[in-house]
Amino acid sequence: MPTVAQSSTETDWVSRFADEVIAESDRRAPGKPVVVASGLSPSGPIHLGNLREVMTPHLVADEIRRRGREVRHLISWDDYDRYRKVPAGVEGVDGSWAEYIGRPLTSVPAPKGSPHANWAEHFKAAMAGALAELGVEYDGISQTAQYTAGAYREQVLHAMKHRGDIDAVLAQYRTKKAPPKKSQKPLDEAELEAAEGSGAAGEDDGTGSAGYFPYKPYCGGCDKDLTTVTAYDDATTELTYTCSACGFSETVRLSEFNRGKLVWKVDWPMRWAYEGVIFEPSGVDHSSPGSSFQVGGEIVGIFGAERPIGPMYAFVGISGMAKMSSSKGGVPTPADALKIMEAPLLRWLYARRRPNQSFKIAFDQEIQRLYDEWDKLAAKVADGSALPADAAAHSRAVRTAAGELPVTPRPLPYRTLASVADITAGHDEQTIRILSELDPANPLSSLDEVRPRLDRAENWITSQVPADARTVVRAEPDAELLSSLDEEGRESLRRLLDGLDSHWSLDGLTTLVYGVPKVMAGLEPDAKPTPELKVAQRTFFALLYRLLVTRETGPRLPTLLLAVGADRVRRLLGA
Repeated sequence: MPTVAQSSTETDWVSRFADEVIAESDRRAPGKPVVVASGLSPSGPIHLGNLREVMTPHLVADEIRRRGREVRHLISWDDYDRYRKVPAGVEGVDGSWAEYIGRPLTSVPAPKGSPHANWAEHFKAAMAGALAELGVEYDGISQTAQYTAGAYREQVLHAMKHRGDIDAVLAQYRTKKAPPKKSQKPLDEAELEAAEGSGAAGEDDGTGSAGYFPYKPYCGGCDKDLTTVTAYDDATTELTYTCSACGFSETVRLSEFNRGKLVWKVDWPMRWAYEGVIFEPSGVDHSSPGSSFQVGGEIVGIFGAERPIGPMYAFVGISGMAKMSSSKGGVPTPADALKIMEAPLLRWLYARRRPNQSFKIAFDQEIQRLYDEWDKLAAKVADGSALPADAAAHSRAVRTAAGELPVTPRPLPYRTLASVADITAGHDEQTIRILSELDPANPLSSLDEVRPRLDRAENWITSQVPADARTVVRAEPDAELLSSLDEEGRESLRRLLDGLDSHWSLDGLTTLVYGVPKVMAGLEPDAKPTPELKVAQRTFFALLYRLLVTRETGPRLPTLLLAVGADRVRRLLGA
């Protein structure tokens, strides 16, 4: 089977980046594995905007693997960052959260009811589960583990020795006024939080009254980073600091001390050099002039390395976020998305758009159109008519270099499954009856044939569709409405009822409900619709909805009729 690279064209952004990354890796580190990187801060729920930080290098790394090259995708868990604030919707522990502000994320208790050891582990676990479902292969690196084990000792001492050089780089930007932001405007509330990121980008750069020091200890008294380095001796590595939170002060030997970290604008380029990172994308909050990625590109030279190549990635918006029962005011996470959509579809959303293109992930009715688009693409791929770049994006969505992702064996339309789940409220026997009648010549033998897509559609109905928008079939006929119909209205219902038995399938009922108004107008059932005919069809459909579900809209009528059942349809329509 050809690789994506062989079957794609230059319009496929993943292949283009893979070409560049391989060439750059061969230049910088010939004979070594290609290294790509992502960084995530488990300071709260890791949302769908953050997922782009992972999916961009993942897709590139996976393409490189498909070409037979060894590649490492590092995910740096920034769990040694300071705890800054309590995210929206997180239930607290006893006492005030404020007492933990300034401590490492791994030194903060986990949210109430969590089985995890600390705050960072709680939020890492949710993301790790989602990444496994998405087929993302990576090497996770805990910055708490790295710093507290002394892994970066030489780098920390090097940074302190060259603090004057680092300060000179930073000084170039401190004196400049920030230029007007030309970056794209966030699309919605979700992205405002996504753009803020972990807050590390705005962290202080190490300047203090005693001079510039790129290292910040966590206090030995209160474990907070509200410390100031007051003296440092290069020869002995003795460092003295004081804490403004609790007044604690001590002198330590930095060559033996493991309770602190480099400030962010030095920490990030240090890690590029330490890990030999070739490719790492950056969000808009890190990519403006004077920000972490730009400044890091100069500071990394002090560590004897070069800045990674990589694009600035755009915001990921959310469609229908206001209705999310799970968000509690926060931004939805990959785990939230995977409850209502299959992993290949979510992968496709990130694969089909270049990193600098923004897009939205649907949690509202738009998800049905999105699934229709996905199914049409799958059909085009199957018959060979898909454009090369579209086929490449589909291939990256449904499989990785390690193999195929789980798929629904019989992928019925998502909107149909959602309608059935809406009407049956998850009743399995009713569901399989209705789904089997969609195509009587090829009935389902088990609901497993339509899973996991059915489960995702059920989750969408129960978690994202407001109760007042759910479908409730009438228990009794609307006698008043039926008695008020004129002869034309009664005749249209008779024609529908007379055709039920001979049209009892999804395709048959579609022909029937659209055909009745045509026949009533003296046309053939297969006549092309005119503007006048479309008005007549809408009027007829509204009547059926009112008689069946009390509203003038609802699930697609053929699906609704199958769900209600022929006998009950006859009763509700006055037979």
